[in-house]
Amino acid sequence: MTDASTPTRIAVKGERPYDVVVGHGLLGELAPVLQGSQRVAVVHPAALRTTGEAVREDLLASGFEAIAVEVPDGEKSKDLKVAAYLWDVLGQVGFTRTDAVVAVGGGATTDLAGFVAATWLRGVPVVHLPTTLLGMVDAAVGGKTAVNTAAGKNLVGAFHPPAAVLCDLAALETVPKHDYVAGLAETIKVGFTHDPRILELVEADPAGAQTPHGPHTRELVERAIAVKAAVVGEDLREAAGREVLNYGHTLGHAIEKVEDYRWRHGAAVSVGLVFAAELGRLAGRLDDATADRHRAVLDLVGLPTSYAGDWQRLHAAMAVDKKARGSRLRFIVLDALARARVLDDPDPSLLVAAYEEVRRDRGTTVHL
Repeated sequence: MTDASTPTRIAVKGERPYDVVVGHGLLGELAPVLQGSQRVAVVHPAALRTTGEAVREDLLASGFEAIAVEVPDGEKSKDLKVAAYLWDVLGQVGFTRTDAVVAVGGGATTDLAGFVAATWLRGVPVVHLPTTLLGMVDAAVGGKTAVNTAAGKNLVGAFHPPAAVLCDLAALETVPKHDYVAGLAETIKVGFTHDPRILELVEADPAGAQTPHGPHTRELVERAIAVKAAVVGEDLREAAGREVLNYGHTLGHAIEKVEDYRWRHGAAVSVGLVFAAELGRLAGRLDDATADRHRAVLDLVGLPTSYAGDWQRLHAAMAVDKKARGSRLRFIVLDALARARVLDDPDPSLLVAAYEEVRRDRGTTVHL
């Protein structure tokens, strides 16, 4: 799609427009988007201490007052105690509304740093440098920020668009394979909801799809980002079309909660996609071939498509999903390929029947 040496700029429209830049060697893009800030807090997980320090040193060389702030790895960072720690740090160094936060890491880090930026002084600029496939194609783009609570995942948060998102594809080369493959779930998701070409690329070369060195890696990343950019540019606060991006997430988030976040987000969403496809089929919305294609594509790249947890616990977790309205559960389902909409308050027997299909062990229960 693009000359490998030239960064791709994908515009996210809306009341606070910004660019998602995709390419290699993008650190030079950071200083220009931070102009006007004096102080910059570089938030990074413990596993990326060296990367976070490199970003801090680059900002110091560009004339900023930069500090690196380390947070726990993964979902453990998405906690109000960690957010409070970051607020304390910003207060101690005297952060003003024109100063900025830079998030270096995966989706958990960008969610946390974005939430802290959204809430400090009611909003300071944030720039995301996602280092995982999940972060690039989903979490860092769109301005949704959140932390987890005992009640569920991402229930406390804010909409806070970043000033920019810099997706340096070189960062993907050090991502462990299981983490990389888990990120494919969000890519495949938008293949079903918006851009079937993504599915064709994965089906044509499933081995290549599982590695950052694959021939279609950049195109897959750019296509997934382009879908999300278009959707959130029209609907930042999830009032209409953006809700479709939660396809597979209602059961997926429930699995994460029930499993105490030991499952990777993408692995849980993969199972959620199979559940949503079965629910669409049983509701008379989705044809058999497209429903079956979900499991087939996910199987091709080694994502899990079966899960045998306790239904009652999962159902209780879904009851506090963000799409729920009162006692009514709402799910995103497909009427056809790339035609998604809400299924409101489905018959409980349909939910149980769809879950029974998910419970059937076809040899793909490993959760990465």
